Amino acid sequence: MAANKSEIARLKANLNDERDSAALYHALAKAEADPVRADLYRQLAQTETEHGDLWRDRLAALGVAATPHRLSFRTRMLMFFTRWVGVGFVLPTIAAAEVADQNKYAGQADAADLMAAERGHAAIVQAVLGAASKETGVSGADIAKAEKWHRGASGNALRAAVLGANDGLVSNFCLIMGVAGAGLSGRTILLTGLAGLISGACSMALGEWLSVTNARELAANQMAREAQEIEETPEAEARELALIYQAKGLPREAATSFAGQIMQNKDKALDTLAREELGIDPDELGGNPWTAAGSSFGLFALGAIFPLAPYLFTQGLIAVALSVGLTVLALAAIGVVTSLFNGRSPTFSAMRQVIVGAAAAGVTYGAGHLMGVAVS
Repeated sequence: MAANKSEIARLKANLNDERDSAALYHALAKAEADPVRADLYRQLAQTETEHGDLWRDRLAALGVAATPHRLSFRTRMLMFFTRWVGVGFVLPTIAAAEVADQNKYAGQADAADLMAAERGHAAIVQAVLGAASKETGVSGADIAKAEKWHRGASGNALRAAVLGANDGLVSNFCLIMGVAGAGLSGRTILLTGLAGLISGACSMALGEWLSVTNARELAANQMAREAQEIEETPEAEARELALIYQAKGLPREAATSFAGQIMQNKDKALDTLAREELGIDPDELGGNPWTAAGSSFGLFALGAIFPLAPYLFTQGLIAVALSVGLTVLALAAIGVVTSLFNGRSPTFSAMRQVIVGAAAAGVTYGAGHLMGVAVS
C-alpha cells in the first residue's frame, strides 16, 4: 500500500507539472504579439497537455480520478508578469527552468519517451530567447544564465584564465606567508612554495581533465541516445526540429519542410539535432581534456611563481618583503583585468583584489606564527 501511495503521488506530481507548463505556454501564446511565436507557444502547450493526459490516464488505470488542477504559485506569478509586463520579461526565467527540467524524468522508466521532448522544449525556448534578445534587447544577464553558447564566449575564456592564475597566486602566497610566519628557514619556505606550486597545479590539471573528460563522455552518451531516437521515433524528432526552426523565426510550413529534408539523411539529422537540441558540437564534444589540463597547470603555476620567486635568490625579511611586493603588483594587475568583465572601475577592482588577497595572507601568516610558537 505504501508503494502504491508513493506511485500515485509521483503520477500526480507529474500531471500537475505538465498542467502548469501547458497553462504557462497558453498564457505566453495569448500575450505574444508575433503570430509565429504565438503559434509555437500553442504547439508547446498542446504537447504539454498531451503529456498531462498520459499521466492522467495512468492514474485512471490505478482507479484514481484526477482532481481539478490548482496552478502553483510560481506558475501564477509567471503568468501574471506575462500578462502585465510582457513575454520578454519572463522568457529568460522560463528558458532557464526548461534547461533545469530537461532531465526531470530521469529514473522514471515509464517516462522514457518524454525525455527527448523535454530536451527539445529546452532547445526551443532557448532559440526563441536568442531571437528575441536580438530584436528586443532581453537582459544580457538573463541570457547568460539561460543560454549555453553564452558561457562558451571568448570573454569567459579570459575570465577562466585570469581566475586560474589568481588561484595559484593567492593559494601559494598564503601558503608561503603561513610558513614564513612560523619562522622557518628560507630553504624550507622555498621547498614548501615549490611543493605548493606543483601540487596545486597538478590538482587543478587533474580536476580540469576529469571535468572535460566527463563532459565528453556525457556528450557522446547523449549523441548515442539521440541517434537511437532518430532510428526509433523519426517523426517525433522531425517535429522537435521543426519547432526549433520555427522558434528561430521560420514560418511553420517552411520549418516543417526544412526539418523533413534534414531528417532524410540520418547523419545530417544527428549532427543538426546535436547542435540545435543538445547544444553539442559533434566536432568538439566539449574540448580536449589534455589541452584543458595543460592550460590549467600552466595558469596555476604562472600565478604561484610570483610569491615564490624572491626565495630563489634571497631569504629572510628581504625575501618576505619582495614576495609581498610582487604579489601585490600581481593582484592589482589581476584586478585591473577583472574590471573588463565585472563592470567596476580598474582602480576599484585592483584595490579590492589587493585587500582581499592581503587579508587572506595576513590570516595565514598569523596562524603560522601562532602554530610556530606553539610547536617551539
